Amino acid sequence: MDLKLLTVFDEVYKTRSVSRAGENLGIAQSSVSISLARLRRHFGDPLFVRTADGMQPTPHATSLVTPVRQALELLRGISRKQAVFEPATAQRTFRICMTDITHLALLPPLINRLRQIAPGINVEITHISAQTPKALESGEADLAVGFMPQLEAGFYQQKLFEQDFSCVVRSGHPRVRTRLTEAMFRRENHVVVTASGTGQNLVEEELQRLGVKRNVALQMPNFLGLGGLVASTDLMVTVPSRVAKTLLRIADVKAVRPPFQLPTFSIKQHWHERYKQDPANAWLRALVSDLFLE
Repeated sequence: MDLKLLTVFDEVYKTRSVSRAGENLGIAQSSVSISLARLRRHFGDPLFVRTADGMQPTPHATSLVTPVRQALELLRGISRKQAVFEPATAQRTFRICMTDITHLALLPPLINRLRQIAPGINVEITHISAQTPKALESGEADLAVGFMPQLEAGFYQQKLFEQDFSCVVRSGHPRVRTRLTEAMFRRENHVVVTASGTGQNLVEEELQRLGVKRNVALQMPNFLGLGGLVASTDLMVTVPSRVAKTLLRIADVKAVRPPFQLPTFSIKQHWHERYKQDPANAWLRALVSDLFLE
């Protein structure tokens, strides 16, 4: 039983995937399979069983994960040299949880920078959800970027920028010119994007506090196709200002200030304390902050 076998066991347990384990460890999928075969012979148990949800651990594997991780920490403490991460030559995939806001506003410059300085690094994006804290803790996700006030103890965070709101309509809107009044806001038909992490609940709470009732003609689960929709109708949508800037670039729309003082909220990057000192995770966090920190 050597360090490599224990590392393979831990990575398959975390990722529930032979291919992802190999990718994260920088070894061939066949090498992971060979290591799994040795582990199964050693423990006399299948350890991981292929299902529709990936490689699920057997009860015996679940009972082993804690002592295996303890053993890994001891072995690494004995044999570890100064940990380093070389982005220019690294071959790995980072998994980042994002909200729709960060998809639109943050993802393009991040990918462009990675192609310049770390061509061997790929990115896999998932939506922020109720499972995000668990994914960060287990290492299934490296980072979460967005509006996540629900994260509790055990997580670090860094503020990237403060976000306010803009109202967006088509450029040739027959009633909305350069200034939006409260009466106009009440009179227009609105689109509401219900995706979590967009700050929309802050808008709804403030409008309710002010006693402002708007005519919601359409609800959408995300921002997909929103620019084209607003550009070809007389609908109005209230969105975070960075989303509004993106819509201005891709559609024939204009942005105006809301007639109310709406709350602001912070877009942050979050990571678990287990990975605070991890060189690869620290490099990714520094890259994100360099790109987006205000």
